[in-house]
Amino acid sequence: MSLAKVYTRAQLGIESPQVQVEVHLSNGLPSLSLVGMPETAVRESKDRVRSAIINSQFEFPAKRITINLAPADLPKEGGRYDLAIALGILAASDQIPADALEKYEFIGELALSGALQPVSGVLPSALQCTEKQRILILPAGNAAEVSLCSTGDYRIASGLSEVTAFLHGQHQLTQVRPNLEACASARLGEDLQDVRGQPQARRALEIAASGQHNLLFIGPPGTGKTMLASRLPGILPPMTEDEALVSASIYSISHQDDGWKQRWRQRPFRAPHHTASGVALVGGGGNPKPGEISLAHGGVLFLDELPEYSRKVLDVLREPLESGRIVISRANRSITFPARFQLIAAMNPCPCGYFGDPSGRCHCSQEQIRRYQGQTSGPLLDRIDLHIEVPPLPVAVLQQAPPSEPSEQVQQRVIAARARQIQRQGCPNAELSGATRDRVCALREDDQAWLLDTIERLQLSARGYHRLLNVARTIADLAEAEHIEKIHLMEALGYRSLDRYRQAG
Repeated sequence: MSLAKVYTRAQLGIESPQVQVEVHLSNGLPSLSLVGMPETAVRESKDRVRSAIINSQFEFPAKRITINLAPADLPKEGGRYDLAIALGILAASDQIPADALEKYEFIGELALSGALQPVSGVLPSALQCTEKQRILILPAGNAAEVSLCSTGDYRIASGLSEVTAFLHGQHQLTQVRPNLEACASARLGEDLQDVRGQPQARRALEIAASGQHNLLFIGPPGTGKTMLASRLPGILPPMTEDEALVSASIYSISHQDDGWKQRWRQRPFRAPHHTASGVALVGGGGNPKPGEISLAHGGVLFLDELPEYSRKVLDVLREPLESGRIVISRANRSITFPARFQLIAAMNPCPCGYFGDPSGRCHCSQEQIRRYQGQTSGPLLDRIDLHIEVPPLPVAVLQQAPPSEPSEQVQQRVIAARARQIQRQGCPNAELSGATRDRVCALREDDQAWLLDTIERLQLSARGYHRLLNVARTIADLAEAEHIEKIHLMEALGYRSLDRYRQAG
């Protein structure tokens, strides 16, 4: 035959749309043309494929070869199409049976020798290939990645000759088995038991974990803000397999080190430096890649020294904090990355860091303190539900402080509170809005009047008011209370330290 079709998959964010490789051979001067929006690495595949076919002891047809990558309006990048293109040429020239290709999809980059090289972003392709109930054939170097999937039929090969022998029925390819140990493992990470003292901060961390609330720690250097933040992933509810696979897919396409394959069931914890650019934080580039907010999807984004970040950089977080995703638009495409993360930030109370210290070593003026705290925009702070003071503790107090609860014990309460929220409204309390919030966070008349008076004195925005209600609902859930009581509202108000700072100023 002179026409062959082979299936493969492109990479578009964490989506992996199907691509049909059509190969047509016709009479004329020997040539090879590649169409369908191929970018540089794809256009170069014709040289890799030619050498791989010849070095695998096949004949490269001396005909006019036209290769179409459909759909034509989808950009194609990388060497992942090499194997499909080579098989299409061999099928069109009757060197392998074309009808054997129908139930398979092929991904892999070819070396000049015909060996198969691993490619990035295979996990999204494997998941979507399974949805189409096709068998995916890919390089042996990608076996560890696809073994994270508990379903699907994946076969690995070391080279083009091995794949063609399989299609001829002369060889069996190794089937990838799910890595059950990796699929089940989910360490708690660093333990909250290591934190001595700071009972209010630990309580706030538990509330934040239970309701998926954003949290800001305010305190002098060395009081344990970073230590507390790093313990949050260990008390969050374990990731479901679907959540973990979405997070793993983001790491799969982002060219991170291979360590993510061992910790893929753990909640991510990302802590970018305050010199990070907007692109590093939210993603982008000529060929858009996920940023820190997407790498933190399903986990925690920790921003230490919050006022040291560029205000413009921080303001790009406002939309993802609300929507749980980031859309990166380019001239020829628009890519959406998931970005539902929990923001934990830390800052000093003043430029020198020691405002409010009993030693009196802070000499910052009220104007300096106001200017320092004002470096972070109000709209962003409005999206942070809990503002917690982390005061310095004398060494003697720390030594005498009893061990705090281990993360595993706190996590059980968090799981129970989160389960109540999911059963009641289908989402964590931090995502409550509209009529659902009015129903779930209904107050008695006297409590409503008291709260409105307090809100007016603190000059909270409507968003701040609604987030206060969400936090109170979480506190009530931890107490296994059916309705929000005044005591829950008072505790929620106690977690608005920055508002009190500003009111005092």
